[in-house]
Amino acid sequence: MGKPIKALQLRHVDAGSCNGCEQELTALGNGFYDMQHFGIDVVASPRHADGLVVTGPVTDTMKRPLVQDWDAVPEPKWLIALGDCAAGCGVFQDAYACHGGVDGMRTPDLVISGCPPKPQDILQKIALWRKTLG
Repeated sequence: MGKPIKALQLRHVDAGSCNGCEQELTALGNGFYDMQHFGIDVVASPRHADGLVVTGPVTDTMKRPLVQDWDAVPEPKWLIALGDCAAGCGVFQDAYACHGGVDGMRTPDLVISGCPPKPQDILQKIALWRKTLG
């Protein structure tokens, strides 16, 4: 598969969420959870990322930017669905401007369920999954 991943660089994309998952994801950057200690970081550019963390249902206005971000991530790349909406089973699923979860674009490599998921659950699942990457 290539070189092992030493640090996992992730680009976050809010595809149309209520901001609950973003608050929990942001908490991972504080000193209590310290995601960088576990080799996980959020980057600003998809070109610097190993994968995408998507929150929220995919809305009309975010479908194209989400695909553009995905296309900009270099191979090999991974897709993480964070929260029930991104996983395709959230409260906004039947909203007129939503296209469901990220599974409409591609099957996620990791699904972290919850509405919103707790920061410790997000960190634990990504850290454990990261170990399987090599």
